[in-house]
This record gives sequence, structure tokens and C-alpha cells, in this order.
Amino acid sequence: MSIKQDNRHLYLQVIDKIKQDIAEGIYKEKEKLPSEFELAKQLGVSRATLREALRILEEENAIIRRHGVGTFVNARPLFTSGIEQLNSVTSMIKQAGMKPGTIFLSSSTQQPSEEDIRKFNCDENEDMVVLERVRTANDEPVVYCLDKILQSNLPESFSHHDGSIFEKLEIQSSINITYAVAHIEPIGYHEKISPILECDPETALLVLKQMHYDEMDRPILYSVNYFKADKFSFHVLRKRV
Repeated sequence: MSIKQDNRHLYLQVIDKIKQDIAEGIYKEKEKLPSEFELAKQLGVSRATLREALRILEEENAIIRRHGVGTFVNARPLFTSGIEQLNSVTSMIKQAGMKPGTIFLSSSTQQPSEEDIRKFNCDENEDMVVLERVRTANDEPVVYCLDKILQSNLPESFSHHDGSIFEKLEIQSSINITYAVAHIEPIGYHEKISPILECDPETALLVLKQMHYDEMDRPILYSVNYFKADKFSFHVLRKRV
């Protein structure tokens, strides 16, 4: 199992070898790797070289190291999307060949806060609907969703158990979401949301905060979505200017 040395730095060869073993199923998702001593011996490298390779693999999310427990193969994301593509959660799940579902948690109608008035450019007396839902893929919870929308924009026939709000707005209210301004940030374990999504303590969350606009540049829907980081992967196309 030792690596075949070439002219590259040894730790780069170790990275490629471990990635290859993961791709070929020698090490499966969430499986524990051998100890550093055993793995270094198998690969024929020093423990210092192995540790540098493992450090980079962890940065790339290929593995996860749990202090005092060991090193494990990270689960590959089921869903991947370009952050520049405005897809509903329902669409992302369908594109992965899985069945989308919704678990309704709560709904309330309230007066907009000062921040809501600024974001929606609305009157303080307008009613705002706040929806709290969990989106599922093949009945597994994968995204926690908190959505805010002015009641005047929400279809009268809208059901809290409906899937894509995008689709309901387009079909029943003739409101077409054309773009969104998004902010994304990773967070660790969340006391409320991580248990709802059935996350392991070490599973991180990706928080996507988006204000969605229609073709007239009107703010329509504000969403805060918490994605399980081991299920979702976002990327962005960057061009040199």
C-alpha cells in the first residue's frame, strides 16, 4: 500500500493516495482511518509527512479529525449547486434524484420590525408572515428554513405544507423571483437547529441568508436557510476581470 514516489513533495503524494483509496471504496464514508502510526507505516512515510497531508485533507473537507477519537472519511455532499444559480431547495433535491418533502414547524403573522421595514421597504402597518419549516430529501431532514414574506404577496390558497414558495408565487400570484442577494457563512453546532436536522455534534451548518427580488426589483421574500454541510456543497464561478 506504500506510495510510489515521484518528483513531487511527499505529502502531496500521500494526499493523492488517500483520496484514491477513498474514491475506490477502500475507505468508505464516515469510516475511521487507521491510526497515524499504522497509516504512516502502510504508506512508508514519516508521521510528520502524514500529519501535513491529513491537515490539508481536513481543510478540503475530505476527512474530519475528532480529538481523542480518530480520523474519519467525510461524507460526500448529496447536493451541489453554483451559488450564482438561484435554485429553490425543492429544485436542488429533485435534481439529485430524491423526493422533496416538507415538515411544517410554525407560522405566524406579525408586524414588521425596523429591520424588516428597511429590507422590504414596506409600511409599518403591513402584516408579515413568518414560516418555519424543515425540508426533507427522501424523508431525511436536510434544510431548516425560516422565510419572511409580506402577507399581501402570499397567495390566499398557500398551504404551510407546500414545497417551493417560488413556484406558488409564480403560479398563484404572478410574482416571478428573478434574482437574490445572498450571504453565506459556516457555523458549528446550533443548539436548536442541529437537533432538528439530526446532525452529529461535529457536523457544521451552512447558513444562506437571501433577499429575493422580482423583475421590478421589489423585495419579495427573505429566507434564512440552514443547510447540513455534509449534505450540501456550494461553489462559485469566478472570472478574471
